[in-house]
Amino acid sequence: MIADFDADFHADFHADFPGDFHGDPGPGTGRRAPRADFVSDAPRLSLNGQWRFLLSGTAAGTGTGLPDPALDDSGWERITVPSHWVLEGHGRPLYTNTAYPFPIDPPYLPDDNPTGDYRLRFDLPAGWPAARDVLRFQGVDSCGTVWLNGELLGHSKGSRLPFEFDVTGRLRERGNVLAVRVHRWSSGSYLEDQDMWWLPGIFRDVELLSRPEGGIDDFTVHASYRDGAGTLLVTADAPGLVELPALGLAIPTGEQVTVPGVRPWSAEDPHLYRGTLTAVGETIDLAVGFRTVEIAGGRLLVNGRPILMRGVNRHEHDPDRGRSLDRATMIRDIELMKRHNVNAVRTSHYPPHPEFLRLCDEYGLWVVDECDIETHGFIYAGWEGNPPAEPMWRDALLDRARRMVERDKNHPSVIIWSLGNESGSGAAFGDIEEWIRERDPTRPLHYERDPSYRHSDFYSLMYPAQDTLERIGQREEETPAGVEPGSPDDVRRRELPFLLCEYAHAMGNGPGSLVDYQRILESYERFCGAFVWEWIDHGLAGRDALGRRYYRHGGDIDASPNGERFCLDGLLFPDRTPSPGLLELSKAIEPVAMEVAGGELVVTSKYDFAALDHLAFRWFVESDGVRGASGTLSVPHCPARSSVRVPLPSAEAGGEGETWLTVEAVLAEANRWAPAGHVIAFTQTHLGTTTRRRPAPAPAPAPAAPPAVGGRAGEVRLGAAVFDGRTGRLARLGDVELDGPVLDVWRAPIENDHGLGGANALAADWEAVGIDRFLHRTAALERPDERTLVVRGRSGPATRTLGFRTTYTYRLHDDGTLHLRIDADPVGDWDDTAYGHLTVTPPRMGTRFALPGGYTDVTWFGLGPGESYADSRAAARVGRFRSSIDALQTPYVVPQENGNHVGTRWLEVSGDGLPTLRVDGEPHVDFTARRWTGEALRAARHPHDLTDSGRVWLNLDHGQQGIGSASCGPALPERYRLKVRPYTWSMTLAAVRP
Repeated sequence: MIADFDADFHADFHADFPGDFHGDPGPGTGRRAPRADFVSDAPRLSLNGQWRFLLSGTAAGTGTGLPDPALDDSGWERITVPSHWVLEGHGRPLYTNTAYPFPIDPPYLPDDNPTGDYRLRFDLPAGWPAARDVLRFQGVDSCGTVWLNGELLGHSKGSRLPFEFDVTGRLRERGNVLAVRVHRWSSGSYLEDQDMWWLPGIFRDVELLSRPEGGIDDFTVHASYRDGAGTLLVTADAPGLVELPALGLAIPTGEQVTVPGVRPWSAEDPHLYRGTLTAVGETIDLAVGFRTVEIAGGRLLVNGRPILMRGVNRHEHDPDRGRSLDRATMIRDIELMKRHNVNAVRTSHYPPHPEFLRLCDEYGLWVVDECDIETHGFIYAGWEGNPPAEPMWRDALLDRARRMVERDKNHPSVIIWSLGNESGSGAAFGDIEEWIRERDPTRPLHYERDPSYRHSDFYSLMYPAQDTLERIGQREEETPAGVEPGSPDDVRRRELPFLLCEYAHAMGNGPGSLVDYQRILESYERFCGAFVWEWIDHGLAGRDALGRRYYRHGGDIDASPNGERFCLDGLLFPDRTPSPGLLELSKAIEPVAMEVAGGELVVTSKYDFAALDHLAFRWFVESDGVRGASGTLSVPHCPARSSVRVPLPSAEAGGEGETWLTVEAVLAEANRWAPAGHVIAFTQTHLGTTTRRRPAPAPAPAPAAPPAVGGRAGEVRLGAAVFDGRTGRLARLGDVELDGPVLDVWRAPIENDHGLGGANALAADWEAVGIDRFLHRTAALERPDERTLVVRGRSGPATRTLGFRTTYTYRLHDDGTLHLRIDADPVGDWDDTAYGHLTVTPPRMGTRFALPGGYTDVTWFGLGPGESYADSRAAARVGRFRSSIDALQTPYVVPQENGNHVGTRWLEVSGDGLPTLRVDGEPHVDFTARRWTGEALRAARHPHDLTDSGRVWLNLDHGQQGIGSASCGPALPERYRLKVRPYTWSMTLAAVRP
């Protein structure tokens, strides 16, 4: 036990039941020493499956009889192991973000402490060896106490880390009874305040291992690479033979050998030398990757070369199974990462299932392996009593680091150890640093939250603004608070490489500015990588009253404290469908850049090791989105981080319309994560001039005689266009029925519009001044001539003076089409408002039309096929696209603004038996089309709350502000905001016969 822990507490706590350890701050009892995870041919019995289970409300569980083999548990529930009991119908999951769901009273926990008692009866397989036996748990949340056949084995904390017990001599051939008591809350919970659901239970594999007498229990693979040669040394706790057939190696453990001409391991070329480590009674699989990680000259180097990690933060999550993932799901994650150009993973904020790291070795991903330590909730105590600063917790914290390093030390993909996340500072981090450096000097260390960075080999931050990041790249950042300028800590930090451990908070519609961030990251040698927060939305599957599946967030659970929707911040939706944000990231970080310059295509490899020989380059030309000539490009050998020039194909612009040349870099051959032809990168360049064709509109009746200037009664006609004589809104265009335009300067807030904790709370300001509730007044209808109608008005909210004076000018063309020009001039109190002293800008500048609900599809020429916004448009291509209106909606787990398309040249809205509405931007418009209004989006809590309004709502806009990442990050840059100024935009409307 820890020397300075209160002895009276121990005496009182263990008085009634010596197997109750949940409040003890120690890491565990009775466990074997941590060791490497490996696969071998030694017998292994999986204990996964159906167990008996009973949930109780306090730490006493079902009582002292749990371990008794004679206990009758036939009336207990059955539960699947591995799983989380709150996802199996027992209790409820909780999401609190940073807050502890219990009083901060370390190491104590409240009396109300849901506790799951598990029991399993099992027999040994026939022929089970008479050797050493080891019982292993890969993960138990949060404290597991274990008995076998009535005998207490011990306990363990550290939920995302394995623990083992020696059960030699304690097994029976038949009728073994394994009992496990799992406390939802334990002292270990104070060290596990990661931003994720609180999900208790035995959630990773349980196994019985037979270990040969005199065999190897633990070993370390040292496989370095330098100057074209690989050096191998395998050390073990018992003698063994190392064999790597591809290298012709057969050497004993403890003997070092250097082999020239080996193929080094990297995330781009994850070459593994497969072999074996043979010892008494066992053959262990080896997967050796030769690579050396070092920091030199203020840069992170692998195999002597600088690398740039294009990474994501990955929690383990599945909407049905929580953090209990199977191998197929892990492979799916890695395939999606590789297909979207992600080359690195930070295992936020705990070591993943060991199988995931084996897959990273095989598929090729750089890994920042993070320790299962986070004490973020101590912000509510002003960091008083923070465990890393308290001696009572030293053993528990060091234990977690040791178990991570020992388990994962042999993985070539793991290139950085992270000491934990958002846990303030304290002496324990010095102890952890010292232990890891002595145990494994081959990998650098990362820790972001201590401003001195004494225990880190990297300078690191979360969510900096772009100008801050630029200064960091120049090594001219401001000195962190608490550090003396010019001090040794300050000087050392400026010499460190920079790792951006979290940025681009992917909550809801976003993140924006990914291309801007990547430009900075690629501009300065100090940067070694950046990790988007985060990989997947943590939505949990639920059913509504009608049985429809949807995804729950914290706010759907009636509990307090509550992190609400903050768990929905991933690049994947909960079902692992890529979001538009992942597509944008894939484009921003693509490892091949292509740019047209001087009649040539400049091709640049952004790979750190790989040449471009694995890629093929194909091109095609489109005029107004119609495919024309196509072919392939012969690109000469292009090594990593270099460029080559290639003559452009002889493609000419078409006689009419916009002509675009598209060049794609694709996989020349299939590999394990994508088929041949998978697009790695693309570029487009515009050829010739910009003209657009319009189809002939439906015949329109001759213009009626103009009414008196300012006339308001009845209808007003302009060719085939019919206007409401009172409001001036367009009611019909030929056979197309519609209602509009209405000035629309608001959008259903995205998560980034809400900001964080009162900062950057744009949506609240919009609602405070009434941007979400504009009312409209028509001032005059004017007919300057028989082909022109001018509608003047004013739009603004109740209570406020701010608004816009609007002028809609319609002009009838000779071909029967209708030209519309919109002028919107700001009026009133926008800056430092008289009431509330708010300064606001409109999130949208546009117009909204209503169409009959029978319209079903949109065809357009412009950017697509996915949604795009001012600061998130790189993934969109110029082309001709078609989609159903329903498919244009992006199903964010919490409804919000979505489905916008910038740079639209023209669009056609169609439906069976209905005339087509054609809109030509002059030159471009943004459009959205949906079956509900923005107001309905704002009101909905879940997608199933949205119902068809019976109309199609079509926005034709000058534009929207960008989307940013202010839900947890900097404010939206000014260049992506819409200023309060006069706006003018134009379009041509036509009704086209189907």
